[in-house]
Amino acid sequence: MRRPGHLVLADGSVLAGELVGFEPPEGVATGELVFNTVLSGYQEVLSDPSYAGQVVCFTYPHIGNYGVTPEDDEARRPFCRGVVVRDLTATPSSWRAGEPLEAYLRRHQVPGIAGVDTRRLTRLVRREGAMGCAFGWRDVEELAAAARAEPGTTGRDLVREVTTAAPYELGAGPWRVVALDFGVKRTMLRLLAERARVTVVPASTKAEEVLALEPDGVLLSNGPGDPAALDAQAACVAGLLGRVPVFGICLGHQLLCRAVGAETYKLPFGHHGGNHPVRRLDTGQVEVTAQNHNYAVDRASLPKEAEVTHVNLNDGVVEGIALPRAQAFSVQYHPEAGPGPHDARYLFGRFWRLVEERSH
Repeated sequence: MRRPGHLVLADGSVLAGELVGFEPPEGVATGELVFNTVLSGYQEVLSDPSYAGQVVCFTYPHIGNYGVTPEDDEARRPFCRGVVVRDLTATPSSWRAGEPLEAYLRRHQVPGIAGVDTRRLTRLVRREGAMGCAFGWRDVEELAAAARAEPGTTGRDLVREVTTAAPYELGAGPWRVVALDFGVKRTMLRLLAERARVTVVPASTKAEEVLALEPDGVLLSNGPGDPAALDAQAACVAGLLGRVPVFGICLGHQLLCRAVGAETYKLPFGHHGGNHPVRRLDTGQVEVTAQNHNYAVDRASLPKEAEVTHVNLNDGVVEGIALPRAQAFSVQYHPEAGPGPHDARYLFGRFWRLVEERSH
């Protein structure tokens, strides 16, 4: 029998449900509430370090159907603050399942609430924007106070919570790639390791330290939080430009843009899902993309040398830029697509071409 509980938002909205996963001893969990629209891939979403500081609401009503498996983890553990679902499957059905999702949540101490009207909740967040929330078995007044006190992600450096503590290596191949770990997903590293020796370094690594490794290319990874709070990381990126090919993804895209003087801003409720249409401007082709970000680049603030290469067809957000003279480019979405469509995997090929040109 699951314990009843409530989810309360900072605006005072109250939704009833039942507590699942890990129950915090103090009886309350908090975070910035966002929603994700994927139909499958819930484990990859929950284990994406970009969700640090956030509570994830799944719009798809049935979550946990096929259980979880270690092969699908995108990080060493989930960094999200919690999960909200309509219906959490108790008994998964898949030959790959190692354990049910709820057991996974308990093992990684991720609190959750099920039985929530996620349709109503999603419509509310779309209308009012991402906001602080609290859920648990405490009374509604206590939960409301906790929700109002939740600071959210604005102005916060959450990268320090998710980055690696020490460098490590993987892969083999003719080239050396340095991956700056702002919260890197394992699928990105697997794709790089197929063709290169990859050295993953902490987010605090300076440009001179990266260059001392004599890389043929540098990956700027995804990650959580506000890019405006990462001045040291933007300075590192600035120190790499023109000296080595650079490929930025998600937060890496935002930091590349900030490194050349652009500004970033917070979206009302972010882009989180596996079906966002993006137009590739040089061909006119539309890519269906996986996305997970709350911040975006201000197009008007981009310098002249930055070419906008991709735009979001839903709201016009800048989804990609190129700096041809610096042999650098970046995209706001996730070409590794874990989970999601593989329309944008060609971008890794573009990176390898830059690496090959430099090595010759």
